[in-house]
Amino acid sequence: MRWRRLIIAVHRDVGYLVAGLTVMYAVSGVAVNHVADWNPNYIIETVEHQVGDIAEGSTSGMTSSVLERLGIRDEPTSAIRMGPGELRIFFEGRTLKVTLPGGRVLDETVRRRPVLFELNFLHLNHGKGSWTAVADVYALALLTLALTGIFIIPGRKGLGGRGRWLLLAGVLLPVVYLLVAT
Repeated sequence: MRWRRLIIAVHRDVGYLVAGLTVMYAVSGVAVNHVADWNPNYIIETVEHQVGDIAEGSTSGMTSSVLERLGIRDEPTSAIRMGPGELRIFFEGRTLKVTLPGGRVLDETVRRRPVLFELNFLHLNHGKGSWTAVADVYALALLTLALTGIFIIPGRKGLGGRGRWLLLAGVLLPVVYLLVAT
């Protein structure tokens, strides 16, 4: 009976320790699972402008003409011709895609999604280095929670009863998915 108290104490304390990380990983996990539906890291806004015909000339001359017609005083980081029909003007966090010679401009701004950008950065371990150690300890803590959780409840609500079937369902779910999906 003494081992059950130890298992409960370990489960409780490790659970409290990793609760914050679990919330962070859960929110980020839902966000990145739907990357095909939206960008979980950046807010991208596009506005269309019409500046009229742009006379053919040097890239810098056409760039100046577009910026003047749009009333933009910021200095671009670069401007390039993508081909005979397109000029792109780049700023920090903003791109102007200009159709030539017609003067249609797609003004695209990109900004980080507050909080989600940082959560996804950590969840996907883009930082590497010391965060890898934190993520590994977290994974081991989750393993500890799973293993201690299996043995907390005795009898028919635990492994001796419905707990067995729920545990089996949790193991079979990914196995069945992989068999069907691959």
